[in-house]
Amino acid sequence: MPINVPSGLPAVKTLAKESVFVITEKRAIHQDIRPLEILILNIMPDKIKTETQLLRMLSNTPLQVNVTLLYTESHNPTHTPKEHILRFYTTFSEVKDKKFDGLIITGAPVELLEFEDVDYWDELKEIMIWSKHNVFSTIHICWAAQAGLYFHYGIKKYPLKRKLSGVYKHRVTKYSVLLRGHDDVFWAPHSRYTEVKRGEIEKVDNLEILAESEEAGVYIVASKNERQIFITGHPEYDRTTLKEEYERDIKKGLDVSIPANYFPNDDPKREPVLTWCSHAHLLFSNWLNYAVYQKTPFNIEEIA
Repeated sequence: MPINVPSGLPAVKTLAKESVFVITEKRAIHQDIRPLEILILNIMPDKIKTETQLLRMLSNTPLQVNVTLLYTESHNPTHTPKEHILRFYTTFSEVKDKKFDGLIITGAPVELLEFEDVDYWDELKEIMIWSKHNVFSTIHICWAAQAGLYFHYGIKKYPLKRKLSGVYKHRVTKYSVLLRGHDDVFWAPHSRYTEVKRGEIEKVDNLEILAESEEAGVYIVASKNERQIFITGHPEYDRTTLKEEYERDIKKGLDVSIPANYFPNDDPKREPVLTWCSHAHLLFSNWLNYAVYQKTPFNIEEIA
């Protein structure tokens, strides 16, 4: 079954070229099934690129998925056309009385700020509190993973000596339905200036470290009931996302290293090698099937 997205969303054309099965609202209403309701809080600057990446991940499932796009009212997006935001996005005040099977909170390039100094921190806290009672399972990505671990469990983030950028080898450290079908070792992208410490996570009885990397550190953390999931990397990234970020940083004059294990022979002029696609699709499809669909109440209003 396909993902159901608003008619006219730019991602539809992109995904259709990739043979990703997407239907619009008009067609979806004639299908007599209970679709999953997934909310995406997109706080990345380039919202069109990020929503396309995440919709691609959510497409690899036999389930029908209704997607609602959310942005923060307390922050004025400047990297996405206002017309796009007004047409395809909603605000928390418009959805806070609803229930959702799943929520995805994206990363954001604000890692070097203290959490309390981020202009939409209060709104994000309100959404995270609300999610505990109105969403069955929530995925937090990159900075959102650090924000969620800090807000829910008091786990701090720490600055790295240099930006961590590249594709790193990870190993499964604990069996979970989220990693069903994974090899013992798999690759995943990271792009961040801060980290969380394994020792602090291990002190929280409700949290389990599911995957980690010798070079990149803790990667996937989940509550024991899989209702809160924290991913410190960017499995949703396209082939060229790290390349574009590297070129942007160089243009800004930043002292950054070539993304690790990414360009053939570490040559930025060559096309990056895509080594994490199967992991990413499997991770998100496992989340939708095992952590959401198999557990969420048929009557969505019973989520508590």
